[in-house]
Amino acid sequence: MIKRYIGDRAFYKMALTVALPMMIQNAVTNFVSLLDNIMVGRVGTLQMTGVSVVNQLLFVYNLCIFGAVAGAGIFTAQFYGQRDDEGIRQTFRFKIMICAVIGAVGIALLLLRGEALISLYLNGEATAAERGGAAALTAAERADALRYGREYLAVMLIGLVPFTFNNAYASSMRETGQTVVPMVSGLAAVAVNMSLNYVLIFGKLGMPVLGVKGAAIATVISRYTELAVNAAWLHSHGKRYPYIKGVYRSLRIALPLLEKITLKGMPLLVNEALWSASVAVLNQCYSTRGLNVVAANNIASTLWNLFSVCFISLGSATGIIIGQMLGAGRSPDEVRDCDRKLIAFSVTSCAVFGLVMAAVSGIFPLIYKTDEAVRSLATSLICINSVIMPFNAYANAAYFTLRSGGKTLSTLLFDSCFVWVVSVPLAFSLSRFTGVPILPLYTVCQGAEILKCVIGFVMLKRGTWIRNIVVKE
Repeated sequence: MIKRYIGDRAFYKMALTVALPMMIQNAVTNFVSLLDNIMVGRVGTLQMTGVSVVNQLLFVYNLCIFGAVAGAGIFTAQFYGQRDDEGIRQTFRFKIMICAVIGAVGIALLLLRGEALISLYLNGEATAAERGGAAALTAAERADALRYGREYLAVMLIGLVPFTFNNAYASSMRETGQTVVPMVSGLAAVAVNMSLNYVLIFGKLGMPVLGVKGAAIATVISRYTELAVNAAWLHSHGKRYPYIKGVYRSLRIALPLLEKITLKGMPLLVNEALWSASVAVLNQCYSTRGLNVVAANNIASTLWNLFSVCFISLGSATGIIIGQMLGAGRSPDEVRDCDRKLIAFSVTSCAVFGLVMAAVSGIFPLIYKTDEAVRSLATSLICINSVIMPFNAYANAAYFTLRSGGKTLSTLLFDSCFVWVVSVPLAFSLSRFTGVPILPLYTVCQGAEILKCVIGFVMLKRGTWIRNIVVKE
């Protein structure tokens, strides 16, 4: 029975060929984000709080962009399975256009309402117990956290432009089998970011001490670097990837394809927007238990982002591999077998990663320049996350499997609708109408992922996702 979930050496080589470059890129990128977080955290808790709140808002924007390119990406992977360069070219154009629209709306919203959105997270009242016996944060401290957040956001908005269009390039390359170049561009961006962080945050090499503004400047420059590397490489390798030739000569997208992408892609865009918004709402609910919770959750989330690259990358690889198999017309049994083994690989890997994360839960918070109450709470949150990680892995792989066959409405119901129907009301009710402390509140809300796995299992079992959506008529 267990052999059904285990592949041979060739299978894991194939899976890792796709997943490992993404895993390395995401790991290094998140490691630098971790260093960013630590460096800002070494400046002070209020600075760290302001930056973490802004990053939660940018997280919503980032996933909207991800959802926008993901809808077209389903078609890109299947067109690549058919070796249809014109189809890939038109999906790339769609990505560029939809990213431009979302970028304009997102930047305008953050410019106009950024301060009000940041303020939503700075209203929690910390008790004396949460602060280790200290008095609650003063209005002046809250104002400082808001000021740091505004400074950080003002610079980060400049970096949304390259981030937005880089997603169109990097996702298209991955979906057409080129995973190494996006990894290299990510490493280049990381090197730039890490070097400039040290210089600009702390004022080294004769530069002024810029603090949170320096962290933002370093990130913006690194994002322009990443876009430059990806775009330059792809446009200079037109013989190998013919779809990029003449991609900007027109904005033509065949109407039937545009209708298909819109029909299949819109649920993904809505899903990512709703899901990322739900994360922001959940964190806001947690923040009602005090600003110490904001700081501790920021520490725990930073470590989580580093370790979660395992299931995120393996999930993305599952979507790409299964999408290419469907586009190539492989048999349903073969597709099911491959998907089952990919999911098992992801869950098993993340069980190991969860154990490692739990092992370092007491050590990691010590790096931050904050009080013992924040460190202790962060340790507890990390342990909770480590237990939930294998369930996150299964749910994520199920999501990408459903998406690979164009079941985007199902993924919307499975992913964001679930969290808005179950997790968000649960968190809102417990945080507003009860005095439940943060740890039980956090455990119950995160534990809802187990129910989501049950739903995902049923949906995969039905097999309605096994279909070729770009079959030529």
